[in-house]
Parts: sequence; C-alpha cells; structure tokens
Amino acid sequence: PDLLPACNGEITTMSFLQDIVDILLQYVVKSFDRSTKVIDFHYPNELLQEYNWELADQPQTLEEILLNCRTTLKYAIKTGHPRYFNQLSTGLDMVGLAADWLTSAANTNMFTYEIAPVFVLLEYVTLRKMREMVGWPGGCGDGIFSPGGAISNMYAMLIARFKMFPEVKEKGMAAIPRLVAFTSEHSHFSVKKGAAALGIGTDSVILIRCDERGKMIPSDLERRILEAKQKGFVPFLVSATAGTTVYGAFDPLIAIADICKKYKIWMHVDGAWGGGLLMSRKHKWKLNGIERANSVTWNPHKMMGVPLQCSALLVREEGLMQSCNQMHASYLFQQDKHYDLSYDTGDKALQCGRHVDVFKLWLMWRAKGTTGFEAQIDKCLELAEYLYNKIKNREGYEMVFDGKPQHTNVCFWYIPPSLRGMEDSEERMSRLMKVAPVIKARMMEYGTTMVSYQPLGDKVNFFRMVISNPAATHQDIDFLIDEIERLGQDL
Repeated sequence: PDLLPACNGEITTMSFLQDIVDILLQYVVKSFDRSTKVIDFHYPNELLQEYNWELADQPQTLEEILLNCRTTLKYAIKTGHPRYFNQLSTGLDMVGLAADWLTSAANTNMFTYEIAPVFVLLEYVTLRKMREMVGWPGGCGDGIFSPGGAISNMYAMLIARFKMFPEVKEKGMAAIPRLVAFTSEHSHFSVKKGAAALGIGTDSVILIRCDERGKMIPSDLERRILEAKQKGFVPFLVSATAGTTVYGAFDPLIAIADICKKYKIWMHVDGAWGGGLLMSRKHKWKLNGIERANSVTWNPHKMMGVPLQCSALLVREEGLMQSCNQMHASYLFQQDKHYDLSYDTGDKALQCGRHVDVFKLWLMWRAKGTTGFEAQIDKCLELAEYLYNKIKNREGYEMVFDGKPQHTNVCFWYIPPSLRGMEDSEERMSRLMKVAPVIKARMMEYGTTMVSYQPLGDKVNFFRMVISNPAATHQDIDFLIDEIERLGQDL
C-alpha cells in the first residue's frame, strides 16, 4: 500500500524498483557466468513444500515481495546461459531485454493507433521489412505479430480457408465441403492442433512422407492430393516446413510451390525455426522458393534471439486478413476517427487484447542492423557444424542421419561403452532407448547443461542439440560432449 499511486509513495516506489532492478541485473550477469548452474533443479513437490506460495487475504511486506522475486529467479532456468541448449529459443539479448522492460512500462494494447501510435507504426514498418526479405515485391502484403508459431500457423489455415470459401465465416463448416490440408510427417504438431481448433479436424491433415533427411517428398504430396480429390475432398492448404523441429530440415519449397500452383492450393511455409536464415546471405538459399508462398510463419524469438514471445505471420495478399477476421466492433474501430483508419490493426487479428511484441525486434534490429543478425546466425550455424564434425567419427557417437546439418539441429545417439560391442537387436534398442533420458536427468540434477532428446518414428531416444544462443562458444560445445561422456560412461 506504500507504493504509487499511494500519496507520498514516490520515495518508497523508487527504492522498491531500484531493489528490483538490482535483483534483475544480478540475474543477468549470472546468466552469462559459466561457473553458475544452468538450473537449480528441484522436484515439483519439493518446491511446493519448501516455500509458501499460497495467496492470502492480508498483504505481505515489500521485503517479502522482494524475497519472492529472488526465490522465483533462484529456481528459474537460465535460458540465456551459454550452456542451455534445450529449446529452439535461447539466449538473452540486452537490447531486447531493455525493449521488453520499456514495453511493460508503456503497458498498452496493439489494437488501435489511438492507444499505441508508435508501436502500431513500428509493426507496420517491421512486417513490411520482413515481407521484403521473404521476397515479395516491395514488401507488399499483410501480417501480424501473434502469440507464437502455433497461432501464426492457425492464422494461415484460417485465412486459406476463407480465401477458398468466404461463406465459412458466417455459415460455418456445415456450409462447405470436407477440406483437407497437407504437411510433412516431420512438421510441427501445431498444424494438427490448428485444424482441431478450426473445426477442420485432425483426420483432415494428411501427413506426407519425408526422405531420410526429414524433407517432404514432393511426389508423395502430389499423389496424396490426387487421392484426396478422388475421394471428393477439397485440398485447401499445404504447410511446408522451413526448419523442422527435430532434424532442422528444409522442405523443397520450389517443387512444393509448383504443385500448389498446379492444383490451386494455398501454400503456407512454417519458417518458425528456419525463417531467421533469411537474414544470412550465406544460408538463405535453403529457403529458395519461399517468395512463392501465400503465407509465412517466422519466429524472431527463435533463431534471431528476440526475447519471448515474438512470432510473425506474413500474408502475400493485402486485405485478406481484414476481411477474414473483421467484426467491425463500433466501440473500438469507429469509422469517423480523425486519422487514417488503416493503422487500426485490431480488426484483422483473432485476439482483441494483443501484447506489444514488435518493439523488442525493432529495437534489436536498429541496434544490430541486418548484418548483426546475420553474423549472429552464421555463428550459430558454424557452431553446429563444429559439433557435427567433432562427433561424426568419434567413438561412442552415432548420427541419426547422414550428412552435415542444414540448420543448427544436430541429432545423435551417445552409445555407452557397455553397448558398443553389441550387434543390432531388440535388447540393444531397448537399452539405448533409456540412455538419453538418464543422461538428461543427471544433467538437470547437476545443473551443468540442458539438451533435448526424443524418439522419432522407429528411432529410439536420441539427443537433439540446437544452437540459437550467440553467447555459446566452441568451448561450450566441447564441454557438452565431455559432460555427456562423464554422465553416461557407466550406463
């Protein structure tokens, strides 16, 4: 009760916020200190019992509030730590962090120019720049920042359906034929999730076979499209993936674009993970053909290291998002305002309330320039190649697929000494299945590093190493290898 807007609250507020800033700054410095743990791991029941997290009727003192903040950060995973490799979004960018703090202080909503003038203009400028990098002439088209790649992919599906059957907006699914969408068997689960949410149904998402590197096979796509048409279904969307979640594979976009053109199907590219490569002159060839897409998902919070969350959906045709989503709410989007209404972006979004996500990306882009992002991305890809070269012929390692990785995903098995002489058998498989989870559990208990693992198809649990944190170095890669061997020797 002593803080602003309480009367005479200025002094208390200033010293409280100063304390908070000190806690935050200490955490930031610790995040980059390799001698600190990535994680101070406790099991859920331990954390629940060790502290009182319950909400009470009576207020706590500010000292207790500061303690709550310290405790929360004590057990937070240091996602900016140079040895945190667990997710596609890692790292901690100082300019991005500053932008996030400013965004929170400004505390406004993205729906109208009236209440977010600068933010709305920055979104306009940034999305146009991103569309330019996709290769659409003059950055033409439309777009929106959404709460993550899953929602961006769902927007694409929503807009593709509306483009083909505009009556679905008023009449619903009962008024239109049975739709089918196509995506690779390695694509992100959000494609099916979007189909479920939109009433299209997960059975209407047809998974296309991939080659051994995880790329969609175009001939299989064409075969499945023809099959669906023969059954009387209407193919309305193909979602190609630029940078798959596990293998980091890039679907052959030019061949897919040819097929989409031939059958008049909306082409979406889910570049949530691989979109950042458009910033790199050395690597953007992997997305050749993306300029032919009707829509693109691109998450700057992954490869570009923008603080969470920051995901963009880009659409080639202007005005389509608006007609698909607008509801003309008269209390928000009054038609007789005194400024250009095209800057009121709220009516083309699914959300009403929408967080300001653009400022982090815009400010980082100003601070680094495109060349700074390029250097950061090239460095991460170089580190992945370094890891690949280090383990491809190393005793105790087996690569999940041949050839150097196209993205920073490096997928491998660690084979403990006890399994090295064994010939391929059921027993070897079932023992190998258990190796990665045990090593991962030990990593977390020691708190030294974090890497993701998973099974895929008929392949038992393997490590999926990804690098998107520019703070990581060759030494961190060396450390990871040594750590896996230290923790897995006895298995």
